[in-house]
Amino acid sequence: MRAANAFAIGVLFATTGCASGVRQFCPRAPVTMDTDLQSVSVPCRPAPTDDDPKHVRCAPEDYFSPIIWDGIDNILFRPLAEVWAFRTPTEAANANSLDEVADSAWFTNRIGVRPMSIEELTRGACRPEDFLQPDSDEDGSWLVDHGKMDGSSKGFRVVIHGRKFMLKVDDVPERPSAASTIGGAVYNAVGYNTSCEQIVYFRPSLLKLKPGLKFKGNFDAERPFDRDVLDSILKLAPRRGDLVRFQASLWLPGKTLGPFRYVGTRHDDPNDAIDHDDRRELRGGRVLAAWLDHFDAREQNSMDVWLSDRPGVPDGSPGRVVHYYLDTSDCLGSAWDWEQITRRLGYSYVVDWSDIGRDFVTFGIPRRPWDRVQRASGHEKFNYYDVANFVPDGWKNEYANPAFDRMTERDGAWMARILAHFTPEMVRALATMGQFSDPEDTAYLATVLEGRLEKILERYLLRLSPLADVRVAGDDLCAVDLAEWRKLRPAEAFEYTAKAIGGPALQVRREAGARVCVMVPHGQAYTRVVVRDGVARGALVAHLYDMGPGRGFTLAGLERPEGEDNP
Repeated sequence: MRAANAFAIGVLFATTGCASGVRQFCPRAPVTMDTDLQSVSVPCRPAPTDDDPKHVRCAPEDYFSPIIWDGIDNILFRPLAEVWAFRTPTEAANANSLDEVADSAWFTNRIGVRPMSIEELTRGACRPEDFLQPDSDEDGSWLVDHGKMDGSSKGFRVVIHGRKFMLKVDDVPERPSAASTIGGAVYNAVGYNTSCEQIVYFRPSLLKLKPGLKFKGNFDAERPFDRDVLDSILKLAPRRGDLVRFQASLWLPGKTLGPFRYVGTRHDDPNDAIDHDDRRELRGGRVLAAWLDHFDAREQNSMDVWLSDRPGVPDGSPGRVVHYYLDTSDCLGSAWDWEQITRRLGYSYVVDWSDIGRDFVTFGIPRRPWDRVQRASGHEKFNYYDVANFVPDGWKNEYANPAFDRMTERDGAWMARILAHFTPEMVRALATMGQFSDPEDTAYLATVLEGRLEKILERYLLRLSPLADVRVAGDDLCAVDLAEWRKLRPAEAFEYTAKAIGGPALQVRREAGARVCVMVPHGQAYTRVVVRDGVARGALVAHLYDMGPGRGFTLAGLERPEGEDNP
C-alpha cells in the first residue's frame, strides 16, 4: 500500500469514528504529519539532453499548463462536465480529528497554532541571508542570465552571488511589487509554501547582460533579450533618486515540474493520494484570496518542485514533491486593460454564466456591486480594492477554481480561525512592507486590509463555533473564543454554557485572553462535552476519553455542527 494511501485511510478512520450510530472518535492522537513529507522513489527512464544524450530521469514528469487552455477549461468545459457528473458536495478529505489539517507537502501550520512575531511575519519565506544588499555589491556583479519567458509583467533573471532571482518591474507604480511582497508574507504566515519575495532598490549599473538571451510574454513570439530591451524595462521602473525599484523573487529549490492542478492528483507522484479539490488547504484558500483580492489564484501561479535526496542529482530518486503558491502581484487591486472587467474583479468571473443568466432574465436592470464601486480618491493605484462593497462569501476570482468551488462552511471557518491571528498591529506591519513613497497609501492599505479581515471574521466565525486552541489539562477542557478575542461582539454578549451529553450542565470558567475552561466530571469512559458561547449559532462538541481519577482526560476529536439544533 502506498504511504499516501495509508495516510488517507488513517484520516478516514480518525474522522469517521470507531462505532456506528453516534459519531465516536478512536482514542488515538490526531494526524499532525502527512506521509507525503516522506521521500518516495519514481521509476527511472531515459531522458536525453543536449549535454547528456544518455541522461536518465528518476523524477515525475514536467507539466505544462497553457494559460488559454486553463481559462477555457474552467470557464466552459469543466462546468459543462460537472453538470453531468452529479458530484455531491462533501467535506474535505484531509481534515483530521480536531477539525484541522496536518502539516504536509502543501501546508505547514504556522500562525494558526503558535505565536508569530512581527519580524517573522514580515520576513515571509525569506531567510535573513536571502535579502539583497545592493549597496555593497560592485557594478556588473549582477548577471542577467535569462529573459522572462511567461507572464504579463516584464522582467528578467539575475544571478547574484551564486543565487538566482527573478526581477520584475511594476506596470503600475509600486502596487504590484508591494502586492507580491505582502501577499507572499501572508501566504507564508498562514502556512502555504511560497517563494521569498522582497522589494529592492538598486543602481542599474549593477546589471551585466549575458549575450544571446531570449524572452517572450504570454502571447508573444520569442525575441532576443538585448541591451535595448533591458533599458526599456529599466525605464518603466519607479525610481528613488538614481535607484530603480523591482520585485525580487528567489528561485525555488529543487527540480521544477510545472504548476499543480486544483483538481485530481499527479499520476506520477506516489505521495499524491487525495484529490486536490478535496484538500481543505486548497478549498479554504478561497477565503484568504478574498481577503487580498487575489483573483489570479489559478494553476499558472503555482509550482511543483521535486526535492531529490541525492545531492547534485536534481531529478534523481528518492525524493518528494513540494507544492508552492507563486505570484500574488495581482492582489490589492489589480486592473485589466478593459475597465469593465476591472470593475467586476472580485465580484464576477470574466465569463460568469450565472450573472449572464440573471441579466438575461432581469434585462440587466438590478444594480450590481461593480456598478457601485469607486476608486478611492488619491489612492487610484489600488483601483477598486475596498471594504464597503466586499462580501466575503460572494467573492469570485478571475474564473472558476475547482477547489474554491467545493469550499464548505467548515473549510471557510478553518481559514477564518487562522486569519483571526492577524492582529491590527500585524496588518499595519504588512502594509508597511509595501514601501510606498506616499505614507497615505500605507495608511489606506492598512485600513482596507483590516476592514476586509473584520468582514471575513464576522461572516465565518459566527456560524460554526469559533472556539479554537482546544486543549485538555487534567480535568479541564479549555479553549480560546476567537470571536470574543477579536471583539466581534461586546464581552457581555458572550454567555457560555456547557454540558455533558446525557449528563448535567457544567460550570464554565472565563479567563483572560477570551479563554474559557470547563471542568469535566469523571464517571463515563467516553464523554461528549458541548460548549456554546451564546453568540455563534453552532456549538463545539469535544469527544473525551476518561483516563481515570488523577490522570484526567484525552481529547479524541472535535466537531463543529451547524445550526442551533445541534447537541
